[in-house]
Amino acid sequence: MEIRQLRYFIKICELGSMGRAAIELDVVTSALSQQISRLESELSTRLLQRSPAGVIPTEAGTAFMHHAQLALRNIDNAAQAAKHARLSGQVSVGFAPTTASVLGLPFQKVMRERYPDIRLHLVEALSGNLAGMLNARRIDLGIIFKADAHRHWHTSPLLEEKLFLVASPAMKGLSPRDRVSLSELADVPLVLPSAPHGLRALVDAGFMRANVIPDIALEVDGLAMLMDTVMDGCAASIQPGAATTRHASAGLLHMEIADEGMARQNLLASLSDEDLSPAGLAARVVIAEVVRATVREGRWKGAQLHQP
Repeated sequence: MEIRQLRYFIKICELGSMGRAAIELDVVTSALSQQISRLESELSTRLLQRSPAGVIPTEAGTAFMHHAQLALRNIDNAAQAAKHARLSGQVSVGFAPTTASVLGLPFQKVMRERYPDIRLHLVEALSGNLAGMLNARRIDLGIIFKADAHRHWHTSPLLEEKLFLVASPAMKGLSPRDRVSLSELADVPLVLPSAPHGLRALVDAGFMRANVIPDIALEVDGLAMLMDTVMDGCAASIQPGAATTRHASAGLLHMEIADEGMARQNLLASLSDEDLSPAGLAARVVIAEVVRATVREGRWKGAQLHQP
């Protein structure tokens, strides 16, 4: 039995509707129904029944709900006690440059507010470099991309990022629209990271599937310099939406890449639970919370949270 199943069940009973509960809990209705079915199977009894007015608890469901509410109150009290404990120590966290631009400051802020005695060490590096640093234990955790996942780490999926053609409105020969296919970009000069970069591998694979030879005008491995090149209007780039977070006021064009497979998986990776310090465990929870809040509030362009 999982804590989320208790929360799901109580919310359904409160609202009297599976659909309304799904909206408030920010999960799809089918996933919510599946969790309730698992709960009923484990208890070997029916907890909910449909009526003309919606969904109501059975007699067993009503009895279960009262105890579930008490259990959740105790769990919430335990969580609050843990949050108010004065955790200390040091934790090293790694972000790729695009991730750092959208997540770095919000993560720092929550960590300072919640755990003022934890000394935070932040590292900004390419995802492949972060993977090496995690293997060498130079960082404790970080957000990496799916291709870098390692079987000895603790990993959990966070989100998927759409990729966009990003360009200056002053760039000549480019017709602005909401979506664009790679086959339409053969004559568009592009500035991209070099071959070792994970994003470049993803883009190259997309062009190969589309049977298109792209016009790579320039290769730049630093995000700040790459975006300066884009804003200058001499080349466009293919980037996740997070890459333009620091340039929100620049009026850049964003055209979603319509081809299948042109999206990037983000994973939260850390040392194993046995090796991760209490400070690291706390930071891992905070990162996941900040990511969810950032996406739901629309501050991570083109990002969609992973649905379990």
